[in-house]
Amino acid sequence: MKIKEVIDYLDSVFHPELQEDYDNSGFLLGDGEREFRGALVALDLTEAVVDEVLETGVFNLIVTHHPFIFKGMKRITNNDETGRMVWKLIKNNIAVYAAHTNLDNLPWGVSSALGERLGMQNCRILQPLADKPDAGAGLVGELPEAEETNAFLLRIKQLLGLPTLRHSSNQATEHSTIQKVALCGGAGSFLIEEAMVAGADIYLTGDLKYHDFQRTDGRMVLADIGHYESEQFAKEIIFRAISEKFCNFAVRISERQGSIVQYI
Repeated sequence: MKIKEVIDYLDSVFHPELQEDYDNSGFLLGDGEREFRGALVALDLTEAVVDEVLETGVFNLIVTHHPFIFKGMKRITNNDETGRMVWKLIKNNIAVYAAHTNLDNLPWGVSSALGERLGMQNCRILQPLADKPDAGAGLVGELPEAEETNAFLLRIKQLLGLPTLRHSSNQATEHSTIQKVALCGGAGSFLIEEAMVAGADIYLTGDLKYHDFQRTDGRMVLADIGHYESEQFAKEIIFRAISEKFCNFAVRISERQGSIVQYI
């Protein structure tokens, strides 16, 4: 089987046409005519992930959530990590594919994976695409039973393996309960207003700025659950899609991929 056959399958599953205009998902690097040996899955392409592929000698396709080629590349040298990765990948005939905002926008994508683990019910997309109302960004739904706010936040912290969790503090919601939940994996500050309009008791997302916490005006709890942490289940989505189709090939989630942001 050729790599291009795997790429065609990934396109049919992850629908790159659903990606945002600014994104760069899809087949990013490699020779599609090469024989496919196996795939390694990671959230980010880092030099450690590339070295893992080279050391195993088994995989010749890396599938990530975040595209490592995102903005224009003006030079490719060994003076920075991206340049070194490109050199290693090309010299060793390793292909790279990414499913980014298209996987975010799929109804069973990144946000849905997080919602499932929270036990959310009666879910709908928070911001549907104009031309595809069954796809879009974020998720809103309900917990089976109301939970005390601090207890819910502690459950989130444990579920996602967070060493710390930033959240809003306001008198209107500080001691209330949580039942209607809105969330968006990754950077989701653009959906704060939509979460409030949806009547959410809490909105979970990553990459919030200081003044974002003022935007709820006491009407909703806002929690920053980390970019990597909120999207970590994307690896399992990708792994499952590949391994179920190509069960005779080696498919593995990277053992060296962790958050590029560290806590102390």
